[in-house]
Amino acid sequence: MAVIGLGAFFTALDQTVVVTVLPAVMLDLQIPITELDRVSWVITAYLLGYTAFMPLLGRLADVYGYPRVYLLGLGLFAVGSVLVALSGSLEAIIGARVIQAIGGAAAVPIGFALAAGTLPPERRGLALGIVGGAAEAGSMLGPAYGGAIVELANWRWIFWLNLPQVALLLPGLLLLPNRRNRALRVDYLGGALLVATLLVCSLALSRPGLFTLASAWPFLLAGAGLVMAVGLGALERRVGQPLLLPRLFRSMAFVSANLTQLLVGVSLIIALVTVPLMANTVMGRDAFTGALWLLRLTAAIPVGAVIGGLLLGRWRWSGVRPVTVAGLVLTAAGLFLVSGWGLDVAEPELTLHLAIAGLGFGLVIAPIMARALSAAGEDYRGTAAALVVVARLLGMTLGLAALAAWGIEHFQTLTAGLPLPLPVAGETAQETAARLVAYREGVTQAGLTLFHRFFRAAAIIALVAAAPALAMGRGGGRVVAGQDEEGVADIR
Repeated sequence: MAVIGLGAFFTALDQTVVVTVLPAVMLDLQIPITELDRVSWVITAYLLGYTAFMPLLGRLADVYGYPRVYLLGLGLFAVGSVLVALSGSLEAIIGARVIQAIGGAAAVPIGFALAAGTLPPERRGLALGIVGGAAEAGSMLGPAYGGAIVELANWRWIFWLNLPQVALLLPGLLLLPNRRNRALRVDYLGGALLVATLLVCSLALSRPGLFTLASAWPFLLAGAGLVMAVGLGALERRVGQPLLLPRLFRSMAFVSANLTQLLVGVSLIIALVTVPLMANTVMGRDAFTGALWLLRLTAAIPVGAVIGGLLLGRWRWSGVRPVTVAGLVLTAAGLFLVSGWGLDVAEPELTLHLAIAGLGFGLVIAPIMARALSAAGEDYRGTAAALVVVARLLGMTLGLAALAAWGIEHFQTLTAGLPLPLPVAGETAQETAARLVAYREGVTQAGLTLFHRFFRAAAIIALVAAAPALAMGRGGGRVVAGQDEEGVADIR
């Protein structure tokens, strides 16, 4: 569990580590600020590679053994890290980040599969909570870790330091027995088509134009992704051992778990973006204070993940739905409380409200993953874990695009009636200053109203996610014969 948890933590760091080091990269490579849209691909490329290749790597692990594919993933992650550190151009960094992402994509789903397969049923919930909590902690600390390295050394050291981290994991992974299932096969054609489908769909969902109707590109990409998904479905029905088992998607338990995770991703990204944005704008706090506000929420997520795992271990499979729904209700309660903040919000409300939401987000990690894995059975554990993580990532992508699109439009609506404080002939300086103050107060109030509505929307989405969460207990325990008998009996 130490090896699996550290692997999830180290690879998750690199999802967010570059957020704070992009200015240093731009300065080092002499990239002008006008090309910031190109630089953002350093982040986007990693997320795309991470999302698209995860199911294929999960299936490879099901067939060839979890430790072996985990080691392969860490090797790719290390190679990508070295290439990023040696890169002399933006294009080289982006390409290296894709390689790094493909390797990093193996850690979390294989970690979940290993945790579920190597521990007895009464400890699986805690194990899943530890893996999920470690991944959340890595994502949470990534920006701070990157900022600290840049302060102490060159930004390239962020990626050089990945090598000793990988080396630290190797002895433990080499000691784990690798069990290859020679009766299983990998559907490589289906895997390639799935990678392409996820790439196209992720690009479509990430465009704000999908909601503003300002561009046809998101719809063209979404249409292409839909056609590819239909083709993938037709292909998988003809394959003896498909990458995406059709019966898996006829399982109410598995589909409900993924739908719940998708909605959790939408709610989570709205909260993660809105907390520091509100602090740094209408609240008038500096960037560091905004980061500390966000830390109050994100620090509670790993804690909630472990608590959720402990509760699941205590109640076994009968606790899947209660723990998930409790987490979603807790999330909604915390976000509703935050949506009532005034400009003078202070302690203890500040920490208490954000921590409640963070604990709720963490509580749902272990039960959702446990339900999906139990529905899949041993032959598809890695694949199922990867699909659940991908569902959350797609939800976050969709939520971020919606936030960008609706946020700008709604803010313009809220401020449309405010008269601009332009100088008027014959008006005294005091009168002009008074109108300027009134205008600023109006803009601040409009921004506060907008952020309140963001939090309420995130809370409502969390409550909506309770509907599929309640359906996670239906549909039978497995879809592949002869798998995980004890867990299946417990669920039924």
